[in-house]
Amino acid sequence: MLFDQMTDLGHEQLVACYDKSSGYRGIIAIHDTTLGPALGGTRFWNYQTEEEAVFDVLRLARGMTYKNAVAGLNLGGGKAVIIGDNRTTRREMIFRAHGRFVETLGGRYITAEDVGTSTADMDFVHMETDYVAGLENRSGDPSPVTARGVFRAIQASAKVRWGSESVEGRTVIVQGMGNVGYYLCRELHAAGATLVVTDIDRSRVERAVKEFGARAVDPSAIHAQKGDIFAPCALGGILNDETLPQLKVEIVAGGANNQLLEPRHGEELEGRGILYAPDYVANAGGVINVYGEVAGWSRDRALRKADEIFTTTLGVFEIAREQGIPTYVAADRLAQRRIAAVSEMVRTWPQWPRKS
Repeated sequence: MLFDQMTDLGHEQLVACYDKSSGYRGIIAIHDTTLGPALGGTRFWNYQTEEEAVFDVLRLARGMTYKNAVAGLNLGGGKAVIIGDNRTTRREMIFRAHGRFVETLGGRYITAEDVGTSTADMDFVHMETDYVAGLENRSGDPSPVTARGVFRAIQASAKVRWGSESVEGRTVIVQGMGNVGYYLCRELHAAGATLVVTDIDRSRVERAVKEFGARAVDPSAIHAQKGDIFAPCALGGILNDETLPQLKVEIVAGGANNQLLEPRHGEELEGRGILYAPDYVANAGGVINVYGEVAGWSRDRALRKADEIFTTTLGVFEIAREQGIPTYVAADRLAQRRIAAVSEMVRTWPQWPRKS
């Protein structure tokens, strides 16, 4: 079953890692390295089963391949998960152990922060390997760049749906007020949008109400709010059989990964006349920020690259229109087109001869 999953999703490598002294249990998935070394964050999550963790890391790694390809980065896709309670304060040895296993891959995988991890955790990883980005004293928190990209995807969606990229006077429903959700609200508020927000952490909601004049609603009621744009910025699978019938918006564009629980939910969005900006197109600002650190970019250059998500999103919508396909399929085709183009490039010779 495991190899069947890897074959179906096109993965190159799956590594299970264990460190007795720290209790670390991790899984690293490398999906595709055609464009370059696999880059993707490390997620720290209390999975109910090992099978659930494997499924999640495989799915997330594949998403990173497509995200990096669509963003125009010379990176493949990978991901790591650490199984356990991410609220633990005993973090140093867990993340140092993780760094040791990342190091054994010899640069095939570069890690960074993700759900349940922080820049401080990545500093622990860096004690054991150089194949890590998102460090405290370098590019740092990628959330502002991620939010910029999501904002630009929202603007592109508005241009296609309403003929203008302006969101002034539009009501945007933001689910999840973590770092990305907060910075996205800041961008939207500055652009004149009206905000409806929710989060399981009440203090985050209160901050948005105070700073942006947002209207707060209960997490269970967020999908049924009437507005123009729904911006999911929490965990994945939020577009599903239960939530889709509740939506009262014309656009879905947010920062969460894997928003569609199943591909058919993308079909359903299309059938309901809701314009969907594919998640890994909209939220590519985070990986752009990390790539900028690896490539030595300034923060301003990373933000300028994130601004290109506007054009990329328009390109996805154009492919969808021309080929008569849902936007999530169009995004996949754009990514596959770039991977295929690079894989078919002719290798030039001579190269340094092998010794054996």
